[in-house]
Parts: sequence; C-alpha cells; structure tokens
Amino acid sequence: MQDINEIEELIKLIAKLPGLGPKSAKRIVLKLINNRDELVKPMANTLAMVYKNVIRCQSCGTLKSNSIGCNNCENTKEKYKKICVVEDIADQWSIENSNIYKGYFHILGGTISSPGQRKEDLLINSLVERVVKENIEEVILATSATVEGQTTAYYIQDSLKKTNAKITKLAQGLPVGGEIESLDDGTLYSAFKNRTRVKTTSD
Repeated sequence: MQDINEIEELIKLIAKLPGLGPKSAKRIVLKLINNRDELVKPMANTLAMVYKNVIRCQSCGTLKSNSIGCNNCENTKEKYKKICVVEDIADQWSIENSNIYKGYFHILGGTISSPGQRKEDLLINSLVERVVKENIEEVILATSATVEGQTTAYYIQDSLKKTNAKITKLAQGLPVGGEIESLDDGTLYSAFKNRTRVKTTSD
C-alpha cells in the first residue's frame, strides 16, 4: 500500500471505532476517497459542526445542542414522574427505539468500576438533585447485569435512600453479564414490565 501519511492517520482513527479493525478501516477509507464529493466533504462539515455544537448535558448526561436546551431534562412540554438510569447514551437510544418506556433518562457516563472511571466523574449527585427537584416517584435502575453495572446500581441505591422515590430494577429477561445496548426489543420489554422494587436499608 502506498505510504501516504494522511491515509495512514485516517485508517488509524477509523480503526478505533467500535467493531472496526485495520482491514475494515481500510475499506471505509477507500470508499470515502472514491466518493470525495458525496461523502468526504459533507462528512467533514458535519463532523466539524458536531464537534462545535453538540455537548453532554451536565445535569442528565445526554447529548444536546448548544443552540437549544436539553430535550431530556429541560423538556417543558411533558412532565414525568419516572427516571430511567442508564450507563451510556447507547443504552438510552436502545430503550427509546423500543418504545417501551415513557419518562426521563439519566445517563451516568459509565460505571464506578470501569477502568479510569471515578465515582466523582459519574452524574450520581445530579441524579439525586433531579429526583428531589422534580419530585420523581420512581427511579428505574437500568444498568447492565455485569459486576460493574450492579456495583454502580448499589451505590445509586445508597445515594437515593434519603429521597422518597421508589427504586426499581430491570427484572426477567436481562441475562447475567448482559448489556442494555445489545438486548432486543422483546427482552427489553420483559425486563421493564417485570421490574422489581429494590429494598433499601430505610425500608
């Protein structure tokens, strides 16, 4: 292959994306190069706009545009009494696409035990603030069934014990070690429908 620095750097960057390796990255780069006007130019412009305008909401953790308020936690059209807590935005999108849940979301941004992840980096304090401020009646813990996900769920339970909110967790259908993002709609539906209340030390 020709030794072109720009191409090599692009392949390295694309290979870092989930599910892609060097071979897949090379095929994608060739597709882009062969479609400069249709793909490369508009993609470059869109990526620049995303980099400039799209940020993470510091209250609920979802993505929002700098030009408008957050559609999740600043939604004034609809008021909910439930918050679904997930690890990342991919989990939120999976649940939204299944149309099985109507309520607010709270995206933690990871788990407590994730490599390089500190409790302080997760939006747990802002979750407690939202529950109190919005008079939330139910907090649904939709963390993954991994050790890290369950450790995070326990910590959230403890953080919310002084609130009046009912804390529930996803039930049947969520396999041990399963991540929310990878579940199909039927499994998600079962997990939400059969969610159970979590007992806290104050119960």
